[in-house]
Amino acid sequence: MKLPSLALCALMATSNVAHAAPAPFKPDAESLNTYTAPDWFRDAKFGIWSHWGPQSVPRAGDWYARNMYVQDSPQYKHHLEHYGHPGKVGYKDIIPLWKAEKFDPEALMALYKAAGAKYFVSMGVHHDNFDLWDSRHHRWNAVKTGPKRDIVGAWRDAAQRAGLRFGVSEHLGASYGWFTTSHNADQTGPQKGVPYDGADPAYADLYHPAHTQLYHNAETWYAKDPAWHQQWFNRMTDLLTRYQPDLLYSDGGIPFGVVGRTLVADFYNRNMAAHKGKLEAVYNHKAIGSGEFLAKAGVQDVERGVMEGIQALPWQTDTSIGDWFYSEGYKYKKTAEVVYMLADIVSKNGNLLLNVVQYPDGSLPPECLQFVAQMADWMKVNGDAIYGTRPWKIFGEGPTKAEAGHFKETAAYTPADIRFTTKDGHLYAITLGEPAGEVRIASLGKNSAHESRPVKSVSLLGSKAALKWTQRDDALVIALPASLPSSISSSFKIGY
Repeated sequence: MKLPSLALCALMATSNVAHAAPAPFKPDAESLNTYTAPDWFRDAKFGIWSHWGPQSVPRAGDWYARNMYVQDSPQYKHHLEHYGHPGKVGYKDIIPLWKAEKFDPEALMALYKAAGAKYFVSMGVHHDNFDLWDSRHHRWNAVKTGPKRDIVGAWRDAAQRAGLRFGVSEHLGASYGWFTTSHNADQTGPQKGVPYDGADPAYADLYHPAHTQLYHNAETWYAKDPAWHQQWFNRMTDLLTRYQPDLLYSDGGIPFGVVGRTLVADFYNRNMAAHKGKLEAVYNHKAIGSGEFLAKAGVQDVERGVMEGIQALPWQTDTSIGDWFYSEGYKYKKTAEVVYMLADIVSKNGNLLLNVVQYPDGSLPPECLQFVAQMADWMKVNGDAIYGTRPWKIFGEGPTKAEAGHFKETAAYTPADIRFTTKDGHLYAITLGEPAGEVRIASLGKNSAHESRPVKSVSLLGSKAALKWTQRDDALVIALPASLPSSISSSFKIGY
């Protein structure tokens, strides 16, 4: 069947929105820049993500489908040892091994909700070109092979029943150049020159047709082939119209110029139609040199990193508690690290979206089970300092400076590092460590330039103990009670 032209797709996208008024958003920067992030997202602060799919099967980490075709890479060697040479046994043969036999979205969502997540994001499709829903446009999908189950639909239903906002992530835009390694061959050794299975035209719909638009860096993240742009548009439109998420995440900037802008405009317009004219949609994209970045057109996302200082616009960090896909022996983040990141991000007007790693069968590793339990305990006590808050005049104080930018998660915080949030006329001060003895907050001293009003009350979230405190010229000094309600960090509620 001949696909409609991109121009026709753009027309269909903006004209099929189910409301009488003209579509509010158009596929240009001026129109998209009128976007305002919805209150639900600004209040939510913490979301959990399922970055899960067939690439978890080998238990060898992220980008397996690409790197298994890079001779001498760790994942190539893993594949050779466990499955055979990629000229004979390729990624197409890994996909049917993904059975998701212990996948219980209802039970997992209950854990995530208890851990404090207010929104949940399901991967829709990764760079491996495998759709996790019953795709109308692509035979390589989770309903037709692998688990033979609508993964996105199962997650959506569980999230909605749990009262969490639902989102999807798309990593498809980069697939065209990313997957070209599957068309290569060994450069040395006994299989030298033997093509990998991606070169077989019978599987061109998975590995893409042979082409020369290779991925090398951010500038080549998105290929320029119009036919690929068309396919991306069709599949993403199918995903968005079928599952009606309130959040869409692109792994990069806005893909493909007007094609991507058309998809975003259509996403917003359909969302408004579904919510009686109120925009509840969030579009995450990155300022990382790949694709188009329009700061006001959506919510900026920073991968495995944070922003510097309070941002005027809401933003989001996306990171993982471990590797992006399950990887044997990978070091997981401790719950304390996640809590400190969350407090730092929220103090700067951001949200945290965290991937909780799953085994190939869909269950959680012990590290992740421990995390969700510990996070639940912390959030029960300290959630008031997180949810529904806004930044104060400064984001915080203390000796540790977190380096800003993508792929920078190495800050080693101390209990002397404090992060501030505000809500309903109160100030919250969150320690990025377990304090002992007393807590000193220099920003709240009588001589501080940040607040002229005298402090009138100080309480410790989760504790009924009456605190002893003194507002000195150089600091607010709080004497800690004999026991603390949280072992990871403490949150103080301060009134004026």
